[in-house]
Amino acid sequence: MKLNPFNTRIGLALGGGAAKGIAHIGVLKAFEEEQIRIHCISGTSAGALIACYYAFGRPAESILSICSTLNLSKIINFTLERGGLFSTNAIREMIHRDLGDVRIEDAEIPLAICATDIETGEQLIFREGNLADVVCASMAVPGLFVPVEIDGRILVDGGLVENVPISPLAKMGAGITVAIDLSHVSRYPKPESTFDVITNAINIGIDFNTRKQLKNADIAVPLDLSHYSLTNNADRVEELYLEGYHPMKKKIRTVLWYKRMNAIISLLKAVRTLLPFKVPEILQSLKHHTFTARNRS
Repeated sequence: MKLNPFNTRIGLALGGGAAKGIAHIGVLKAFEEEQIRIHCISGTSAGALIACYYAFGRPAESILSICSTLNLSKIINFTLERGGLFSTNAIREMIHRDLGDVRIEDAEIPLAICATDIETGEQLIFREGNLADVVCASMAVPGLFVPVEIDGRILVDGGLVENVPISPLAKMGAGITVAIDLSHVSRYPKPESTFDVITNAINIGIDFNTRKQLKNADIAVPLDLSHYSLTNNADRVEELYLEGYHPMKKKIRTVLWYKRMNAIISLLKAVRTLLPFKVPEILQSLKHHTFTARNRS
């Protein structure tokens, strides 16, 4: 484990959540208002889409105007390809229109996007490569969207492995990690069909892993957005935007506290990591020295 008590660089992880991703824009707005710089950003699925716009210099208000009219019907194209019902071409075209045919490594803010290899189950973290291709892969919900092939690997939604991608941030230089979870629900919708049962089962598995992974973040912002749609929130954009904005504003004090106290926090982390292993050795050494001293006397 690498600990740098003077590293106050902030890394932000934006989780998946389909049309609920509008809440991420409210989070970004809270950072902007407090003039707190985000040094690196990662995203999965809908979080990847929002993250890429921000990393390439679009402010929160601009992203909101672009995404406010988005719904599932506007970003899906029915296809006869194998592996899914819809293609991700509309997402690719939108990124090309707004950001250009750009590469991840050219982002103004260091960016990581996560996808899953559907053959091996491996998480792939992209910090370089064609932006549109990788975002489409990260958003390719299995069974719904056709998987995206990159370098011979068949890729789908990154949320299967890490729905809130905290793990890339430390390697990107973050000293303080902030994680936004859009799926922190206490209860799932009552299933009305077989499809609902399958959907709930998948979400339960993903959310179970996410709650364990969130413990690795310095600051977690869990949001219960169960009363919003996964497919279309066009009539509730402002409300959903504020669902991210207000909780993040409340957490800003914690972010600032972390920046001021990072040296002490790093020391405590080091002590907590070392003590379980070193205390028995220390006690054994003291016992040995005490026994030796008694024998000499």
